[in-house]
Amino acid sequence: MKNRTKWQEMTEKGINGVFMLCGIVAVGFVLCITAHLVIAGLPAIMKIGLVDFILGTTWQPTATTVDPAFGILPFIMTSIYGTAGAVLIGVPIGLLTAIFLAKAAPPKFAKVIHTAVELLAGIPSVVYGLVGMIILVPGIQRIFSLSSGATLLAAIIVLTIMILPSIISVSETALKAVPKEYEEASMALGATEMETFFRVSVPAAKSGIAAAVVLGVGRAIGEAMAIIMVSGNVANMPGLLESVRFMTTAIASEMSYAAAGSLQHQALFSIGLVLFLFIMMINVFLNVFVKGRRAA
Repeated sequence: MKNRTKWQEMTEKGINGVFMLCGIVAVGFVLCITAHLVIAGLPAIMKIGLVDFILGTTWQPTATTVDPAFGILPFIMTSIYGTAGAVLIGVPIGLLTAIFLAKAAPPKFAKVIHTAVELLAGIPSVVYGLVGMIILVPGIQRIFSLSSGATLLAAIIVLTIMILPSIISVSETALKAVPKEYEEASMALGATEMETFFRVSVPAAKSGIAAAVVLGVGRAIGEAMAIIMVSGNVANMPGLLESVRFMTTAIASEMSYAAAGSLQHQALFSIGLVLFLFIMMINVFLNVFVKGRRAA
């Protein structure tokens, strides 16, 4: 019996060691990525100048008749507008769908919708872009009488569809984890089902819903392949019916032909560094916001 107990303790310690090692490896990957982006991206920012790089409105890295320009403000603003538009449309739709699936839908119907959401999550990004390029872009072109339907509006619609599965799945899981006693107590006090869902279940699951929003934002701002096919990939300041270029599409479209070690190549790494910092700031803001509300 003692030998068995010692064996169990050794097994538990071994498993704990494996878990700790996995955690250390995950943190190490993040630190390595951060260090590489900083080392590869800072030289270009120092050569170009932080103000000219961040606030410059012209991106002409291969210009020959004039001096090359490396302003990424159009990319930053386009990424902000595109992500914000997708989140403003996708979060309400995704949250309401999650509430319906978790609380109000008949089990058989909820199972069908849940399966459809899982299939939607498994579709490759390039397929979203292909469908958007074939159906959405020509539709926008005809409706608004534009020379090209590859616009910020098309990118926002595609991003909205792409972030829905993450928001629905995570929010649904968070809502199902709310103790039944909370809802029963609310209805016992005279609240209707809808009032209970929105005033009790949703606030109780806000941490999980915030995590869903973070995943959606990360998916939207980090997408490249689908967006490059429907946005036009032109370095313009953002307009809803203008062809635009996101930070991710700028990197994806130019990295293949930028000469290694050139200022253009370094500037693309600098864009990646700005994108990385942008995502980090969004995560910190949402986490602080949720914790602050919870503490209050």
